[in-house]
Amino acid sequence: MVVPHHPAGARLARHRLADDLADVVPPTLLADLIAVLAELVGNSIRHARPLPGGVVRVAWQLRPSAEGPRIQLRVTDGGASTGPRIRTVGLDAADGRGLHIVAGLATRWGIERDGMGQRVWAEFDPTPMAHPDLVTAG
Repeated sequence: MVVPHHPAGARLARHRLADDLADVVPPTLLADLIAVLAELVGNSIRHARPLPGGVVRVAWQLRPSAEGPRIQLRVTDGGASTGPRIRTVGLDAADGRGLHIVAGLATRWGIERDGMGQRVWAEFDPTPMAHPDLVTAG
């Protein structure tokens, strides 16, 4: 989906993700997906340039597996002069924790760059420890 490079874009992306996946993934996993997507879109809007047309591209992909769905979130924007990175912040800092949240909730995350901009992605593997409601009785 394409959302405006504006704070309202993050809200639109969160609501669409919740609507699309509410009946597909467990509630605890959905909450983690929404939190990570909010951070990725928010970072894009705050720190990166928009894609042509003043937008950010947001996507998610589910891949079934025996353990449960494997999910990847992707946010593509026009890039920035410096790439996303986890920062060390003080306890009283007003911001700077977003990628800590992404790293803590996602199985892995990363950045891809090309001549048009950058894509930040986060992947979620189904693991019983992280999401016990994914486990089904045998």
